[in-house]
Amino acid sequence: MSRAGIRPSWDTYFMNITCLVAERSTCLRRAVGAIIVKEHRILATGYNGAPAGIRHCSEVGCLRETMNIESGQRHELCRGIHAEQNAIIQAAYHGVPIRGATLYCTNLPCAICTKMLINAGMVGICYKEGYADELSMSLLDEAGIALRQVKGGG
Repeated sequence: MSRAGIRPSWDTYFMNITCLVAERSTCLRRAVGAIIVKEHRILATGYNGAPAGIRHCSEVGCLRETMNIESGQRHELCRGIHAEQNAIIQAAYHGVPIRGATLYCTNLPCAICTKMLINAGMVGICYKEGYADELSMSLLDEAGIALRQVKGGG
């Protein structure tokens, strides 16, 4: 039981874990965590950072910062992989099917991640904070993916 004697809701529980996963981030601009959940079980986790074996921005600096690129723009000019992408990759790497699952993420996914999540078969996305990407919201709506903001966590 929690300190108050009341168990947290599933959304609060998973968002708390998502915030903890974000603490592994090596991005200098925004720490993002993501977990993929199905039937109240965590299938995969991810945080934003450089690919395995590649030096992180925390070690070599942020190219996007040096080039004064605004948040949400020119994602290709980044050493890092988004948390949502890393969670999908982790599931694939270990052969874990994620179709029909829900993504919990500290931020609303960008349009690139949203397209991947749609094709991966996500049925829901729970996020803590918004993100400056109107296309993402439009794609999620058109795909019929349940979207809800979860206050609290971490």
